[in-house]
Amino acid sequence: MISPLPDFEDDLALLIDAGRAAGALLAAHFGARVKTWSKGAAGPVTEVDLAADALLKAHLRGARPDYGWLSEETADTPDRLQAERLFIVDPLDGTKSFIEGKPDFCVSLAVAERGVVTAGVVYNPIHDEMFAARRGGGTTLNGAPTRVTDRTALPGSRLIGSSAFYRDPRWPQPWPDVEATNVHAMAYRLALVSAGAHDGMVALGFKNDWDVAAGALLVQEAGGCVSDPFGAPYQFNQPQPRQAGAVASGAALHPLLIERVRRTPHPATFERAAAAARAAAADSEGEDNA
Repeated sequence: MISPLPDFEDDLALLIDAGRAAGALLAAHFGARVKTWSKGAAGPVTEVDLAADALLKAHLRGARPDYGWLSEETADTPDRLQAERLFIVDPLDGTKSFIEGKPDFCVSLAVAERGVVTAGVVYNPIHDEMFAARRGGGTTLNGAPTRVTDRTALPGSRLIGSSAFYRDPRWPQPWPDVEATNVHAMAYRLALVSAGAHDGMVALGFKNDWDVAAGALLVQEAGGCVSDPFGAPYQFNQPQPRQAGAVASGAALHPLLIERVRRTPHPATFERAAAAARAAAADSEGEDNA
């Protein structure tokens, strides 16, 4: 007989416990000198990222050995695609901030069932902020319910991102004056929107599933909307575990943000252009050597 899957509330309780354990590890090393190296285009990584990943894998897979595993700091394998439920993990989202001694980093944990996130937490251990949600159960911050803002107009909106991003002269339609605040960690950005601390956020370019899975559920369960910049909803646990950017806000503001960004190039176009350039360079080198 096949055992029934744990309910979403049990999964959420497990994520909260694991998030606090990993957060304690991050906090213990915050401000200390740690071994750091580069993952190239993926950015920096530290020994603390890997230690937190190992801790989380032991905690989560130890409790749910039949769940799949997708983590920024674990080599991906195709067996996750066959799992009915999957852990989606970023043990340290905002590594750059962690290295620089800035407190806007977090642990981001989610469970997805058949590509849909059913439980998620984002934990900032320095501020002791535990954002948590389960599908159909609302979003909380340290146990208190949260809601996205009811902002209905772009002018004066409190948006996450750099001022330069919103003032970039390349936008076909200039943005109105907005209050821009830069936050490095993608999951923490979404969590802050879910708590109503900011009206919305926009992030262009591919984002990995572990960047957005937990935060997307937080926003949705807090009454908000999340999509890629072209208005498409997220589907997780695909062969390529990534999304084409992120736009998150309350329901009234979301279409106004989408209208501003939907004409931007899809990030796949840059990949194709880069591949074509590499192929042309290889052909040229071959001709030179002929």
